[in-house]
Amino acid sequence: MIGLLRSLQRTVAPKPLEPSRLLAGGEVLEVVFRRHAQARRLVLRLNATGTGVLVTVPRDVSRARALEFAERSRSWIEDHMKARGGLTHLADGAALPLRGIEHDIRHVPGRRGVVTADRDRLYIDVPGDPAHLKRRLHDFLKAEARADLTKASAKYAALMGVKFRRIAIRDQRSRWGSCSASGDLSYSWRLILAPGYVLDYVAAHEVAHLRHLDHSPRFWRLVRTHCPDAARARNWLRLHGQDVHRVVV
Repeated sequence: MIGLLRSLQRTVAPKPLEPSRLLAGGEVLEVVFRRHAQARRLVLRLNATGTGVLVTVPRDVSRARALEFAERSRSWIEDHMKARGGLTHLADGAALPLRGIEHDIRHVPGRRGVVTADRDRLYIDVPGDPAHLKRRLHDFLKAEARADLTKASAKYAALMGVKFRRIAIRDQRSRWGSCSASGDLSYSWRLILAPGYVLDYVAAHEVAHLRHLDHSPRFWRLVRTHCPDAARARNWLRLHGQDVHRVVV
């Protein structure tokens, strides 16, 4: 009987609600609805990075009503976006951190799409649609991340006496890096926005997993032996990690 009831509950379970979009503070935010059987009222919050809105929806509340609730909450959303510092777009005139140092993005004609960086500026020239600037700059940041992470990974692999197969650069939201049992390393390109010692630590962390696929005392001892800035980097990620996820690509 219990099995039958559970089967019926699965059968009548409500379908997932389609996401929507909302204009707030000059930004187009994704609105994600999450049905919760135990919820007694609509609850709205920003996601962890401040780039979208999450709405908890009780079982008997429609998507239309939940969306109306989000739209009525626009002032609250804008206030909390402002408190978090807003979003950063890859556009001419914007300020973007590169290896932890703020750089102004400057569109400079005549450079044929080449992106160059000096102490506090990023120069780029692309013709036509501004979206081309965004794409070219994003490609530049991923290439820089790959170069720095490849170098750091090779350094720690040599120090720890291990080998990795290949490196992938992605836009991972839930983690900064990962290591597979087969020896593949994966990193977030957004590490290039953080200070160099932070990127260096994440590389040490993932390479150490090639020897210890856990977070045992032996694992942490290996990381700290070869990366003295590990505690400092972990503290930076805890305090500022969400900031780099507010860069919109």
